[in-house]
Amino acid sequence: MSVRRLDPHAERARRNRLHPRHHEFVRPAWRWTSGDGVTRINPHALGAIGPNGIKRIDRSGASVEAAASAGPQASAEPSRRQVRLEAPQAYVAVVPELPEGRLSDHDRDLFGLARQLAEARGGAEAGVAVVAITFQTEVAGLEEAGADRRVDLSSRVEADSYAPEARLAALAAMEAALAPAHWIFADDFPGGGDLGRRLAARLALAGDAAARAATRVWQFADGQTLSRAGDRQDIQREVARVLLALPECAEPVSETLHAATLLDLDALDHELSASDERAAGVADLGRVAVDPQQIPLAQAPFILSAGRGVSDWDGYHHAARVLGASEGASRVAVDDGYMPRSRQVGATGTFVSASCYVAVGISGAVQHLQGITKCQRVVAINSDPSCDMVKRADFAIIGDGDAVLAAVCAQLGQPRPESGDSRHEEVRHDAA
Repeated sequence: MSVRRLDPHAERARRNRLHPRHHEFVRPAWRWTSGDGVTRINPHALGAIGPNGIKRIDRSGASVEAAASAGPQASAEPSRRQVRLEAPQAYVAVVPELPEGRLSDHDRDLFGLARQLAEARGGAEAGVAVVAITFQTEVAGLEEAGADRRVDLSSRVEADSYAPEARLAALAAMEAALAPAHWIFADDFPGGGDLGRRLAARLALAGDAAARAATRVWQFADGQTLSRAGDRQDIQREVARVLLALPECAEPVSETLHAATLLDLDALDHELSASDERAAGVADLGRVAVDPQQIPLAQAPFILSAGRGVSDWDGYHHAARVLGASEGASRVAVDDGYMPRSRQVGATGTFVSASCYVAVGISGAVQHLQGITKCQRVVAINSDPSCDMVKRADFAIIGDGDAVLAAVCAQLGQPRPESGDSRHEEVRHDAA
């Protein structure tokens, strides 16, 4: 009688995706015969990514075998369908928020809504293009987001300045030059929510009866939009020219790749010059310094979060001040009394959507991972390379969290003093 034995080293490598030999043991056939003669099928290996980026089920296993025979390149990112418009006949304009100069998840939702509106008007066959209007010179990802054209207004308005009248004047020039069928803004304050309402009022005063803005839009279906009026009430109306949309108003573009061709502003110079305005009586004195610890955790753009792996808490608080980050914590750190309950991140604490979330000494419990789902960038600092937080992170540093934070502060020229309580020291924040 033959007995089938397992190789414990191979089993460890197969279960740990960070093991250097992991890929050698995760490529077995999708169908095999067990030791007792029963045919086994791996249900996770039956799916294959199609050319449009959608996972399809192939129960025959042909796609799995083809991918295995294709070699390492079979796992490369699938290509998208190319969409090119030579001469657009109409436009749907999107004014993204671009926090920190990058497209946010909300911005991608806006472009998804714009593509729905463009398709409802005939799409590429009818020459309807989605144009991105930005106040920044370089914006990455507009092609993947769904923009056919883009307009750079950074020469008219500084990206970081507070100049609502100047921005409104530039958009009015775009209205005169392109006459978009729809304008789409993010319904938040003081960004797109304020600018979109200003544009709607400008168009209404100019005699455009259809310019009354549709606010809090969360869905487009059957030629109409749904706006959230309350917890249990929605307003259904015809598609307005100006739409202020909420997050998750549409699925982001995932199957097509667009050109995002820069429109020539020389042809629009007359409209821009005629509408060139400046804020009368308004002086932009720059941003007001705000204590990061006074920002609600759910709205904090940069969070330095600590867990059980942190032992030098004075060094952690010092690092948070040096980096200008809001402090967060895991449930374990809160239960141990090192951090207040208001700073707990996770499903049992606060859901966060930071642009950058740094987890120091946090293993990554499922409740904590649920709370950071909407974070754009996650950095893990942990001594355990196999923990769930390292697997979730976009970038991981394997090492002692206290030592890494101390090295970062030293690199920035602000090491923690040898003596004294760092909680009460004065730290100079340099713009870097």
